[in-house]
Amino acid sequence: MATIRIPAPLRKLTDNQEEVPVTGSSLGDILNELNRTYPGFAERIVDEQGEIRRFVNIFLNDEDVRFLQEKQTPVKDSDVISIVPAIAGG
Repeated sequence: MATIRIPAPLRKLTDNQEEVPVTGSSLGDILNELNRTYPGFAERIVDEQGEIRRFVNIFLNDEDVRFLQEKQTPVKDSDVISIVPAIAGG
């Protein structure tokens, strides 16, 4: 089972869990599972077209999925997925 690391702003959706075990063969499958388990999760991660939001960075074992296959990126049981919201400031 893969593990997904949940950032602090989204933990209220996952019962304050920092890490959640997930199953799925692709990142898209895993995001769909998370949304079924924790309703409302997906709308924070993907836009109306189902694409990963610009201000959300997702890493698979320290690799940005935007440089892999985005939601089609294959996921293995030993993988760790990290969601990192972008931080803006000035």
